[in-house]
Amino acid sequence: MPPTSIADTPQTEHTLPPVLPADDTRGTYGMLLFVLTESFLFVFMFFAYYYVEKGNQRWHIEVPPRLHYALPQLGLLALGSLLLWWGEKQALQRKGLAARLAILGTIVLGFGYLVLSYFSYSEHLQHISLHTDAYGSAFYTITGIHIAHLILGILMLFWVILLPHWEPMPRPPHRPYHNVAIYWHFVAALWLITVCILYIGPNVYNAL
Repeated sequence: MPPTSIADTPQTEHTLPPVLPADDTRGTYGMLLFVLTESFLFVFMFFAYYYVEKGNQRWHIEVPPRLHYALPQLGLLALGSLLLWWGEKQALQRKGLAARLAILGTIVLGFGYLVLSYFSYSEHLQHISLHTDAYGSAFYTITGIHIAHLILGILMLFWVILLPHWEPMPRPPHRPYHNVAIYWHFVAALWLITVCILYIGPNVYNAL
């Protein structure tokens, strides 16, 4: 009579147990929950940003943050998301070299974002610093925490590129390429929202 359950499946010393569907998606659910908690963090920070703005009428005379660094940064993160999406397709087709090149390209784009952040901060600090007022504190806190998330994403990508296998795997971690790609897409989307609120918004407000 054939085995009817995993427990009844004959195992040998070198045979790995089959992967349960719940185990296969466990890492993805964990990443989604992590992204959800981090989303609430930024929701609260954006709320604080607008709350402070409402009671501070001097914001409209401040030099608004320029877009000539923020928009290229957004382009770099969006391109990284496209590369990871394409690389994940290659990983599913067992094209390891192409998938690793996609990760490597995304890492390079991430470092490019950090370089542009340095130039952006250097320019913005000429007008306002972290200690100037509540606006400066809010601006640098939000953008600084986003940079920290980006660095975490780069470290995750380094970890994934060193793994020997990605999809599917007979033992944890399951689907690491997909899970890290979710995080990178979150960081890219978060910067899009940040640019709209912290960069485009003040420029439009200042022009009115």
